Amino acid sequence: MKLIDTHTHYTDERFDEDRGEVLSSLPASGVIAVVDCASKEGEWQAVSGLAARFPHVYSALGVHGLEAETAAEGYLKRLEEAIKSDPKCVAVGEIGLDYYYSKEQKELQKKLFYEQLDLAVRLDKPVIVHDRDAHRDVFDAIMARKGALRGVLHCYSGSAELVTEYAPSGFYFGFGGSLTFKNNEKGLRAAAAVPLDRLLLETDCPYLAPVPHRGRRNDSRLMRHVLEKIAQVRGMNCEELARITTENAIRLFGLPGISP
Repeated sequence: MKLIDTHTHYTDERFDEDRGEVLSSLPASGVIAVVDCASKEGEWQAVSGLAARFPHVYSALGVHGLEAETAAEGYLKRLEEAIKSDPKCVAVGEIGLDYYYSKEQKELQKKLFYEQLDLAVRLDKPVIVHDRDAHRDVFDAIMARKGALRGVLHCYSGSAELVTEYAPSGFYFGFGGSLTFKNNEKGLRAAAAVPLDRLLLETDCPYLAPVPHRGRRNDSRLMRHVLEKIAQVRGMNCEELARITTENAIRLFGLPGISP
């Protein structure tokens, strides 16, 4: 099976001791590509550097809602320049809104989110969107740009009903290790409701390691547990689901030179 991890954070310090070893091992384990995400300006260079170093690593550059205060004046122009100068940058991300940890900065988060959504439209790049406890504001922002914007709702935490509301937007839905956690019935219902041609796999590593590795450092080799869980709830075999999700990732991100 060939898998694509559509959301990673391999520049995280938890990979400092064996980053090269882990990334080098991925193709042999069936992970043919990863999209590594920067969440703030201080990570852009490092993420682009990993993409330049490893053929199967692609980059996504952006400013996360929780990093909004780090966005100094002129950040948007610098982000545009960073994206244009990185031939392996396939998305604007990780961006989005997080009201769980930062309710006081809602307006600043929304300002940066809207600016980066519009940048993605101008650059014709998909977006990788974080949404925690901000479902309605994220939905409204995406639907306001319906037809011009494409992307993925990473680590989707909304309801199955909201999946249906998103249908006209053409957005994709990413699922990771949290889907394997005990009593995550809401997540399982959502994973079962997503149209097959809009379903993506991810790890969000080093975070959210799936059961039976929960609590440990996550990496793309553990994505198979997520694949198995989704295949189970959808009544599919893993090989077919792997092929479909890989095709979806290639289509969304336009990954050159990769076939499912």
